[in-house]
Amino acid sequence: MWTLTGFADEIADDFVEQLDLLNALGVTHLEFRSAWGTNILKLDAAQRDEAKRLLDEYGISVSAIGSPIGKIGIEDDFEPHLDAMRHAAGVAHFFGTGYIRMFSFFIPAGKDPADYRDEVMRRMKALVEVATEAGVTLLHENEKDIYGDVPARCLDLVQTIASPNLKVIIDPANFVQCGVDPLADALPVLRPHVVYMHMKDAVAGTPRVVPVGEGDGRVPELLDELHRSGFDGFFSLEPHLGEYTEFGAMTGPDLWARAHEALVSVLQDQGIAFR
Repeated sequence: MWTLTGFADEIADDFVEQLDLLNALGVTHLEFRSAWGTNILKLDAAQRDEAKRLLDEYGISVSAIGSPIGKIGIEDDFEPHLDAMRHAAGVAHFFGTGYIRMFSFFIPAGKDPADYRDEVMRRMKALVEVATEAGVTLLHENEKDIYGDVPARCLDLVQTIASPNLKVIIDPANFVQCGVDPLADALPVLRPHVVYMHMKDAVAGTPRVVPVGEGDGRVPELLDELHRSGFDGFFSLEPHLGEYTEFGAMTGPDLWARAHEALVSVLQDQGIAFR
């Protein structure tokens, strides 16, 4: 049974508003990135306690911590980031999830990612060691302009690190914006390592993000192939339909609901059972 989740902070800054819409739509999980306009790794203890109380009250579970781990430049100071990873592991345990979303470091504009491979792998290994000790799994997202922005380098990461505590997220829109066909070029290479999906679509050759099925991400075919292969995991709605913020895009409740409707429609058309 596939499980729908999503970045509810694109609904509103206020955490109660986020949870209200999730309940209204019947979404039982969220990928926790921020609440009250504050990144989850910067919430203080009182805020975390209140967030946990509200999640329990609304019957919402956390599918993953939508952390910014790895979303710094490869030439930036790494040690504070490693401390953040240790904190993220504790936050994951607090909210009852074994998953932490992460990235593989921005490469300087115009530079060859291969020139930074050794440092990327050193840092990734250190992050995965923390995750392993903490008993959590890092989920690498194929963000634009990081080392793992295309399938070959995503595969390089998981094969080089070779740890069960490092898995892969596929984000079709991000691949489209890197000139990659998610169905033909990404899924065949990465499928053995994919345990989680981000659900947004994009129009090739533009920065435009659209609801799934309305862009060039070939999302219906992608989901059909995942279904045929026996995938069983989370599908995280990340609409990115509004004004861009440090957390993504403030999509707002109406557009978030529209993005949810588009995803549900695709799943139903494919005959895929979900909750």
